[in-house]
Amino acid sequence: MPKILQARLEQYMTRELSDIQAGFISGRGTRDHIANIRWIMEFIDYMKVFDCVDHNKLWTVLNDMGVPKHLICLLKNLYTDQEATVRTEYGLTEWFKNEKGVRQGCILSPCLFNLYPEYIMRNADINNLRYADDTTLMAENEDDLKALLMKVKEESAKAGLLLNIKKTKIMSTDTVNRIQIDGEEIAVMK
Repeated sequence: MPKILQARLEQYMTRELSDIQAGFISGRGTRDHIANIRWIMEFIDYMKVFDCVDHNKLWTVLNDMGVPKHLICLLKNLYTDQEATVRTEYGLTEWFKNEKGVRQGCILSPCLFNLYPEYIMRNADINNLRYADDTTLMAENEDDLKALLMKVKEESAKAGLLLNIKKTKIMSTDTVNRIQIDGEEIAVMK
């Protein structure tokens, strides 16, 4: 069933995902983004991104991106009343209801995940480069970069995703001052 749904979803992904997404897309890779290297760049990392995708928001995203209602309904059925257990060094945990995130190891998960940040970046109206769950923002100066980062932070929060400031980095060909978000300083790479 996931393989059939994946084949159906791919036609919408090809149409809806912009050229800035290079992860999980046939014929695209990180080399496609190298030409943009002369800007101040912000490498954004999300906290536990695959585990935080809100299912109800995901259905809204799919609907807004033009995925037919019958496919969304099939996906809802696949995700409804999911239960999981986790293998630890002490054995298996108790079964629990899984109400967030995309399914680990499922061939549909990259498709579903790719549409989620696409929706966030469209709402933030930001040009960016993405490879799977890694996002790069580019700006010509620090003020523009901070403004972009704040827009992404706000739109991401609306979608239930939080930025991982400890893993978010700034890279610049010039000297750049430190930027703080919510009192946490973003590291500058040299």
